[in-house]
Amino acid sequence: MTSHPGRPSTKEGVVDLNADVGESFGRWRLGDDDALLPHLTSANVACGFHAGDPLTLRRTCELAVSLGVAIGAQVGYRDLAGFGRRYVDVPAAELEAEVLYQLGALDGIARAAGGRVAYVKPHGALYHAVSRDPEQADAVVGAVRAYGGLPVLGLAGSSFLAAAADAGLEVVGEGFADRAYLPDGGLVPRSAPGAVLTDPAAAAAQAVVLARSGEVRSLCVHGDSPGAPALAAAVRAALGEAGIAVGSFG
Repeated sequence: MTSHPGRPSTKEGVVDLNADVGESFGRWRLGDDDALLPHLTSANVACGFHAGDPLTLRRTCELAVSLGVAIGAQVGYRDLAGFGRRYVDVPAAELEAEVLYQLGALDGIARAAGGRVAYVKPHGALYHAVSRDPEQADAVVGAVRAYGGLPVLGLAGSSFLAAAADAGLEVVGEGFADRAYLPDGGLVPRSAPGAVLTDPAAAAAQAVVLARSGEVRSLCVHGDSPGAPALAAAVRAALGEAGIAVGSFG
């Protein structure tokens, strides 16, 4: 695909299917990446700050490469205990350096596996913070630009993607198949009942609606959601039945 810096990804008629993977740590197992990855076109691989250890990340990258799944760096706060889902008031310069560190680490592992990091997606609390905190948004954008200007994946219509586009980065609007939405387009907080969709049929139906909206170029299924492989399989099947092609945006 030809890259259009500062503009949305425009692989016409094709929708990407991504998920968060590589989040196990030591003896703590999270998700079923072996069952989930075959259904994906892009993999948001943890970078060791919110989740993931070096061996897990290497094995995840190797599996993604073997399946032809694009590798993305899922950068987050340095918060293993909170799984990166707690806001951290980190100074902008420090956050930029930490995001750059995560990018370099995962890209090195991906290249050793025969692939590369193809895009960047913030994780958890950082994902939401960059749409309300301009300093943190600029820090993430600054790290991505310093690393060479990779595409950025984020919430469709968010101020973060607008900032990334203004900085000349390729942006990809994302929607969530397995998360409930607020009327304003934000996500229902995880602490609220019904925030996570666990029924494959419901997730698949929402995915088709989002894909047809024209604003979403990538759909996400969280790797730690209950039954994530079944959710991803149902989403991919529903997209096919709706005549929507599935492929990576990279």
